[in-house]
Amino acid sequence: MRMHSPSLSELHAFAAAARLGSYSLAAQELYVTQGGVSRAIARLEEHLGFALFERLGRRNALTPAGQDYLQAVEPAVMAIEAASAAARRRRHGPQLRLSVIPTLFSHWLIPRLPDFNRRHPQIMLSFAPYRRDDPLNAPEIDAWIRVGGQQWPAGMEAEYVIGRDLIPICHPRELQGPAPIRTEQDLLGRPLLFHTNYPGNWASWMQARGLSQPCPAPIADFETVALLVQAVAAGMGVAVVQRCLVEEDLAAGRVALALDAPVNIERGYFLCRPANRTATEALDQFRSWIREQAAPKAISL
Repeated sequence: MRMHSPSLSELHAFAAAARLGSYSLAAQELYVTQGGVSRAIARLEEHLGFALFERLGRRNALTPAGQDYLQAVEPAVMAIEAASAAARRRRHGPQLRLSVIPTLFSHWLIPRLPDFNRRHPQIMLSFAPYRRDDPLNAPEIDAWIRVGGQQWPAGMEAEYVIGRDLIPICHPRELQGPAPIRTEQDLLGRPLLFHTNYPGNWASWMQARGLSQPCPAPIADFETVALLVQAVAAGMGVAVVQRCLVEEDLAAGRVALALDAPVNIERGYFLCRPANRTATEALDQFRSWIREQAAPKAISL
């Protein structure tokens, strides 16, 4: 019998892009390139014979046909994912299944995971797809790392990990030459770059530094931290970002600390799980490990 179903890689790309509204965010979640996501969706559209997305401003929105298709196939895709995870647990023993927000995952957590594996080789790590509106109660997931503040839904246990320190970054050459950055006013005289989802970061930094002037308008904003940092590294302007997300870029000299002027914000990354669910031994070991990793950068409000 001839098979009419597309490949799982195409379905995963489609489901992720539909959920996140962005090919670039879907690529981060799936650990592939944005071009890979785009090509997978193009193959799926060619296979089906109709368009799944239309471009609306910065977002890729589902067409009505795409919405119908998502509702039909997403439960099956998630069922296959859950069944595969369960099979791995039975075969490999202790497993810790986590869902991690892609920004922290790629910029901070992944470089540290080899250390966890060395210390706890018996624990198999498994990562569930990130869902922006996840209710954080799926039974097959042990814990989530999400961005948030002091308030969390009732019944949710949330422990701060890292990410409350906001720092200004620039191209290294901005600290040299005839007019280097030395003060807040020097910094604000450069072109400002914003994060699309957190446009208030600059205003928060200015307020914490005691600056009463209006925040200058940005020359550009970027949808992801990776793109924002890349723009700074290219010399396009200056930005404020959470320190934990640019540790490697600072160490490699791609960007520089514009001023030694970190400020504390309420928003950070939290390890979350339902309070009525008993933590597994694997989760307890991961929680102790991630506390240790974050401790040098942890900030208490």
